[in-house]
Amino acid sequence: QVQLVESGGGLVQSGGSLRLSCVATGRAFYTNNMGWFRQAPGKEREFVAVVRTGGSTEYGDSVKGRFKISRNDSPKMTVYLEMDSLKPEDTAVYYCAAASRVWHVETPSEYDFWGRGTQVTVSS
Repeated sequence: QVQLVESGGGLVQSGGSLRLSCVATGRAFYTNNMGWFRQAPGKEREFVAVVRTGGSTEYGDSVKGRFKISRNDSPKMTVYLEMDSLKPEDTAVYYCAAASRVWHVETPSEYDFWGRGTQVTVSS
């Protein structure tokens, strides 16, 4: 089992920045792939970014060049999402997700554990 707790969400103006954090506790096996997804009202959950053990990363097209994902594996397993040049369309609940193995990083069903989410609101 893995427990994921997100923090760092809030209200920011367009063009601003935020840094999200996700602390993972439990079996390290399930933290090989740590991802961020987001979901806006009335929309499907959208892949944002993933970071693997070793540091390789992938990003969704809508955030490439603006967001950066990173991880620290000790002392606590923590994943960060640095978000710059925020736009109103980035407004959503952001979720942290963990998986031992994924074939398609953008597919939510491939992740084993999820946090409860943190709200990000970008005003125009």
